[in-house]
Amino acid sequence: MIEVVAGIIYKNNKFLIAQRNLKKDQGGLWEFPGGKVEKGETYEEALKREIKEEFNADIEVEEYVGENIHHYPEKDIRLIFYKAKLLSEKIELIEHENFKWITKSNKNKFEFAEADKKVFEMIGL
Repeated sequence: MIEVVAGIIYKNNKFLIAQRNLKKDQGGLWEFPGGKVEKGETYEEALKREIKEEFNADIEVEEYVGENIHHYPEKDIRLIFYKAKLLSEKIELIEHENFKWITKSNKNKFEFAEADKKVFEMIGL
């Protein structure tokens, strides 16, 4: 099973979602940003590293939200969610096609990766 950490990164009552690279698995779908946990890393360290690598941005990891084990046809993942606060002024698209700051009222306008959909229940959205 692959361990993946994702951030529910918020700012001004909105949260950050990112559109997956079109050339990767599930390309074009939206997700909460993050990535694979490397050997020897804590989940918090992995989330900070992934956000830096993918957006050249810094975050402050706050509280653990929950996790979702999801079975894709090609792999099983354990997706661990944390709330996080954006510390950087700017976000650069390095890995993703696009990013958006959305509210809970417009989340249904985006098609999310299956594993990420569970987070809405966890945070009451």
